[in-house]
Amino acid sequence: MNMTIKVLSINGWCRNGSTIIGNLLNEVEGFFHVGELHFLWKNAYGKGSNTKCGCGLDLVACPIWSRVLDLERPAGRAAEDHAREVVARQVKAIRTRYTWRVLRDGALRGDRRTHADIMARTYRVIADTTGCKVIVDSTKIPGEAALLEHVDGIEPYYVHLVRDPRATAHSWMRQKEYVYTVSALRSTAYWLTFNLASRALVSHYPERSIFLRYEDFIADPAATLRQLVELVGSDARTLPLRDRTADLHPNHTVTGNPDRFRSGPTVIRPDDSKWKAELPARDKLATVALAWPLMRQYGYALTNNASPTLESKRGSRSAR
Repeated sequence: MNMTIKVLSINGWCRNGSTIIGNLLNEVEGFFHVGELHFLWKNAYGKGSNTKCGCGLDLVACPIWSRVLDLERPAGRAAEDHAREVVARQVKAIRTRYTWRVLRDGALRGDRRTHADIMARTYRVIADTTGCKVIVDSTKIPGEAALLEHVDGIEPYYVHLVRDPRATAHSWMRQKEYVYTVSALRSTAYWLTFNLASRALVSHYPERSIFLRYEDFIADPAATLRQLVELVGSDARTLPLRDRTADLHPNHTVTGNPDRFRSGPTVIRPDDSKWKAELPARDKLATVALAWPLMRQYGYALTNNASPTLESKRGSRSAR
């Protein structure tokens, strides 16, 4: 009899530190970080931004993802045709703006029901292939994460991960391998939408959710990992950190920050000085003008000089 698979779903706007947090969890016994699973089919057979697994092989050549793609696909369907259908269904029915509708309706129909069945098959094959007990999915699309309650064989847990919008805007404006750039204004608009939807998600399931700021993770990475491991009921006595250094092994992430390809000793250190020094003043002002209500709720100072307020937000079960 198949055991229930625990899925730790990380949500929020991109460039929030989900890749490094996921890869640290990947070093915990029984955990497997899939990266942004939502993009598996698009990257493997479609027009995704990167076709490589974190191990360096093409997804279709990786021993894990080639097996997952093969066993998840319905019998008799060509791989490219199936991938095209999955991506089309995602574009049509899996959007951040649908998060509230899925949470409100309480039942899935049509394309969302079909996609939830695909997620069930995919998670099951991942667990069977890797032997993991907890799958860490850093897709960060709350509209898809909201489906998890309706995915057979899944016990979902949710993380609302947020980072200062000025830091994410700065990150999005910098050219990175296989990642396009966006303006500070566009990044902040997405920051608001994704964080509002992520907040709705964790508020709906407070007993299995946690609110986390990237800055709190940087301040005390071991404490953050302990909270996340304990959230899913796993043993947090042995963590992959010695002081601030972790020895990361090659991973099998579908996509994410290009840093996912790096392995070996990795030091977790504060990195907010770059955006404070490099983000143009006009972009800082535009970001704060648009995002200040949520920034204040999340404890972010509205000026450059002050540090985030850490004491009340760390490890909270929701951010209302």
